[in-house]
Amino acid sequence: MSRVLIRVFWLMLISGLSLQGCAPPKPVRLGAPIEGYSHTSAAIHRFSVNGAGGPNLAPYGYGGGQMCCASLPVKWHPGLTVVVEWEKDPDPYDSVNWPDPPFSDAWRKAAKEHEAHYTRHRAVVPVARYERLGVVNVHFLPCNQVAVTAGLMMPGTPKYPYHFPQKMQEPATCPES
Repeated sequence: MSRVLIRVFWLMLISGLSLQGCAPPKPVRLGAPIEGYSHTSAAIHRFSVNGAGGPNLAPYGYGGGQMCCASLPVKWHPGLTVVVEWEKDPDPYDSVNWPDPPFSDAWRKAAKEHEAHYTRHRAVVPVARYERLGVVNVHFLPCNQVAVTAGLMMPGTPKYPYHFPQKMQEPATCPES
C-alpha cells in the first residue's frame, strides 16, 4: 500500500507542476489607446507613437477620438521613451484661397502645392511617470516639441503631469535642439 501512496503522490506532484505551465503569464506590455492634443496653430495630419497611428488634430485641437494602440510596459520605469512621428500643416486654413469648384484640376493643383509645405518630424520622447498604464496622451507644442503621458490621469486634472495652455504661440525663433 505504501507503493501505491508513493505513486499517487508523484502523479499529483507531476500533474500540479505541469498545470502551472497552463496559467497565462502576466503581461509585461499592453496596447494602450492614443489621443493627441495640438497646442499650436498648425494642424497635425497624422502622427504615430512607436509606429501606431494617432488621430488627426485640428489647430489648437484635441483628439479626433482615440486610436489603437501603442505598446507600452505595464509598469513605468526610468528612461522609458517612445518614438513620435508626425506630419504638420503649418497653414491649415489656406484652402479657403483655393480655386472653385472643389476637386477641379485647379483645386487639386492648389492642394498639391499646399501639401509640399507640410513638414515631417520625429522625436524620441520621455514618457511621464505613471502608476497604471492608461491612455497615451501626446501633446504637440511650439518649436516641434512633444510631451507624452500614458497613465490614467486626464488633462486638466490636478495630478496630470502637464498643464499646458490649450493655445500656445510659436516664438519668433525656436531654440536649437
